[in-house]
This record gives sequence, structure tokens and C-alpha cells, in this order.
Amino acid sequence: MRRSEVRERLRELELAGLLRSRQCVEGPQGPRLQVDGRTFLAFCSNDYLGLANHPAPARAARDAIERFGIGAGASAHISGHTRVHEELEERLARFVGLPRALHFSTGYMANLGVLPSLIGPGDAVFSDRLNHASLIDAARLSRAEVLVYPHCDVEALELRLRQSDHRAKLVATDAVFSMDGDLAPLPKLLELCERYDAWLVVDDAHGFGVLGHNGTGSLAHWGLRSPRIVYIGTLGKAAGVFGAFAAADAEVIEWIVQRARTYMFTTATPPPLAAALLAALDVIESETWRRTHLAALIERAGTRVSQLKCLGSPSASAIQPLIVGDNTLALTLMERLRQHGIWVPAIRPPTVPAGTARLRISLSAGHTQEDVERLFQTLETLYPKPVESTFPRQSGAGNEVEGPR
Repeated sequence: MRRSEVRERLRELELAGLLRSRQCVEGPQGPRLQVDGRTFLAFCSNDYLGLANHPAPARAARDAIERFGIGAGASAHISGHTRVHEELEERLARFVGLPRALHFSTGYMANLGVLPSLIGPGDAVFSDRLNHASLIDAARLSRAEVLVYPHCDVEALELRLRQSDHRAKLVATDAVFSMDGDLAPLPKLLELCERYDAWLVVDDAHGFGVLGHNGTGSLAHWGLRSPRIVYIGTLGKAAGVFGAFAAADAEVIEWIVQRARTYMFTTATPPPLAAALLAALDVIESETWRRTHLAALIERAGTRVSQLKCLGSPSASAIQPLIVGDNTLALTLMERLRQHGIWVPAIRPPTVPAGTARLRISLSAGHTQEDVERLFQTLETLYPKPVESTFPRQSGAGNEVEGPR
């Protein structure tokens, strides 16, 4: 893009209702957030278990500063891999019931590291239509052929696998899809991978800590175990801190250690964050009431979503989408909620496909039943009654991409 085009393109985004703006939060994460001197009841965070401001991880991080300092100083292959990083990886492997785990700086970097380590030119990636951007970019970065199958369409995936004569094959999928909250049919996907000799890479960003026995994730939820699975867990959502990990058979993880460029060529995560994550895992295992309470909130929210006249259906996860379609309407509803002291983000293309703009409600164990009821009572006063937009009208469809995010 030429410099002269930047202003014009920004104006086009504004007219289409696609211009993003950041809000500056003035305090810790939680069910209530401070912005511009106002307090909002917030349904916008992925802090599903309410651990982002939990005292135990914060205390562990402070203690680790005394022991390790702030920074890691180098990549893990040089001198950045400390004793606390090693303890975290061992603990994560035990937690999800897999032989070995490898800690990455972020979930995005985990996916970008794992896929190109396992496949390359002459191979094929089979990617769900609604996979997260990190999986889409990882597939492209691998230089393998990318074959996109319709969302959760097992029959379409089988046809593509059956027709494939590629040297190696890999199926990549979210476990819980971040914009709709629906679950991938992992047992059927694994069955296909067993039949057609393919890897199964599962990105469990929104299932880790929430699903499965004691929050151990989507593989436990479905009762799955296989040497074909490479499991990616995110640690900045339900775990409340930062980072991610890959877990699989020991030899697979060793290969990723040797080949993943996003692991080899970046400074290791600060040791205090690794210590905070160890404490967060303790909380997830011991404070089981958080998952029980969250499950009750999900059930209540699902009932209330079904009572609204909007597209989509209630989700069994902590993500409850209200699909309104039009970008401007989604922005207007978000603004009207803010006027009532409630923060629910409007999600628009290219994060979601064109014509499916929505409000994305994210529930947390920090919320109460009364919080959820306040949200839906307010929504009932705003939707589906007509609202006058305070934003420019949409001037066309959004930028639909090969796999939105």
C-alpha cells in the first residue's frame, strides 16, 4: 500500500462500520472494569475463571521476581529456560495427561511454531472454515497446500482426506470456536485422522481450564488420547496469566523444540509469569467451585439467549454470541449497552464473516446470576426493537476472509 492510500483506506473502514478503537482500562481485570472514570459491568474478557486478578498468582509472581528478576534475558535455547519454566512444562503435561509439554510466549506463536514443524511443501493442511487466525496463518507459513473444509463438516473433511495423495496430512481445528462458542466434533476428527494417517492439531484456547475433569480441557471432555494429537492450550484466558503450550508425545515435542522458529528465535517468557501460571494451575485444581459456578451461568445465559429473537443458538461454552448481522446495528447496540453501564464488544468482519456482525458475551466465574440477569434485561429493552444508529451507515459487505478472525 502506498502512503497516499492510508487515509483513504481508513475512511473506508469508518464508513463500513469496521474501524476499531481501543479502550484504556484503568484497573485490574474483573467482572467490573474502570474506563474513563466509569465502572462497567463487563462481559468482554476471556478470563473465564476470574483468575486474572487472583491473589495467589500475583503473589507467586512477586516472589519469583525476588528469585529470578524480571526478564529471561535470552531465548530458551540460550539461557532463558529457567527452573521455573521447567517446572511449569512438567506440571502442564501432568495436568492435561500428555507425556510432555512445551511452553510458548503466546497461543499465536505456539500455532505458528507447531504446524510448520510438522508439515511443509508437498504436504496438506485441512483447516476448518472458522479456525482462528493463528491456525490460518500457521497453515500458510508451513508452505503446505491448505484445504479448507466447511465448518465442522465431517463428511466434507473425509472426502478431502480420501482424495488427498499428499506426503503428510494434518487436520487443524479450534476445540471451542471463539466467535460462536460451539465445540468441534473432536472424536470424529480423530477417527478420520486415524483412518487417513493424519496429525490432529487441536487449539484449545477457550476450552483449557473450563472443559473436562478439573478443567483439564477438551481432550478430557471428549475422553480422547492418541499419539496423533498435538494439543495447544492457551494460558492467558481461563488460566488468567499469559502464554501457551503445546503437549504431545515426548518425541513430537522434542522435534518441535528443535524446529519451531517461534520458540527458537524469541526471548523466553519472563520467569515471574511462569511462576504465576504454576499458582494458577493450583487454583484451577483446588477451587472447583469456579467451574461449577461458571457452568450455572452458562446454562442461565443460554436460556436467556434463546428468548431473544436473534440468529444463532445458545452455546454450551462461556461464549454466547448474539448475531445481529449488520455492522452498524452491532455497534449501536454496543454503544447503547455502554450507556447503561454494560460492556459487551461488537465483533465485525474480518473477525467474523460478512453479514454476521454480533455482540459477543463472555462469561466469567467472577460474574453473579444477578449480573447475567441485568445484562439480558437491558438487552430486552434494546433488541429487537428498532434503534437509531449514531454511527455512519454501512457502505457494503465486510472483508470476508478464508477463515475469519
